[in-house]
Amino acid sequence: MQNEINIPIILNAVRKVGEVFLKDYKQNSIPQNMDELLKQLEDIDIVCLTSLKEDLSLEFPTIPWHVGDEFDTDSQRNPAAQKEYWLCDAMDGAIQYLQHMAGWTINLALIRDGKPLFSVIYDPLANEMFWAKDGEGAFMNDKPLKLSHKTDLAVMLAVFEYGHQDKSMNDLNKKIGSTVTKLLDHFGIVRNYGPHGLQLAYVGAGRIDLFIQEDIDTYNWIAGLLIAKESGAEILTSAGEPWKWGNESLLVAPKNITEKYLQIKSSN
Repeated sequence: MQNEINIPIILNAVRKVGEVFLKDYKQNSIPQNMDELLKQLEDIDIVCLTSLKEDLSLEFPTIPWHVGDEFDTDSQRNPAAQKEYWLCDAMDGAIQYLQHMAGWTINLALIRDGKPLFSVIYDPLANEMFWAKDGEGAFMNDKPLKLSHKTDLAVMLAVFEYGHQDKSMNDLNKKIGSTVTKLLDHFGIVRNYGPHGLQLAYVGAGRIDLFIQEDIDTYNWIAGLLIAKESGAEILTSAGEPWKWGNESLLVAPKNITEKYLQIKSSN
């Protein structure tokens, strides 16, 4: 296990594969059935992982790799057993990419002792590289991130997200609907965007004021969580408890905004 990591090498590897996808953006045929969709998603994973492993293996030869399968709910409840490993969400927002829409990123996190040590989210369309190291701050293209300082809910942008697990047997759709209603009733602007990690990075950058999700989505969150945390955002469950790996909800915002949201929730 390495005590220090070569950050430029990681950023360059992520940028390199992001540029490959940018070159091919809108060149695919938009998938028209499930077989086509799954095949194109698989191709994205192969291209991304092959490139990252090739570029990072020389510098980090002993660190194993885990692919974050966001469809596998159980695997997201605990970190992997290894002391240290790469957790790769090959492309967050892959559906947007395949549909020829903006909102897709390359995400990579280095997990050590069951928590993210380093993470990066690269948005090739915007040429924006968000990254953070535990205890050392969060940055976008080497500039420190700054949270929103808004106090008026009427001008705040709140976003909600949801995962891919079966919601038919646990009232999750009802819970999500109730949460969205609270946002619509109190926040001036409410959106659902798509790439979870990028939205969390946007909280860190002050572009989004509040992020909330009412189901488990650890693999989609983890890279953005470190960036938001290192920017100073609170990382909580939707009930207001400190977030831990495996929790089934997520609330991320500056402290004054999480307090406002939790007051709204408790008053209804």
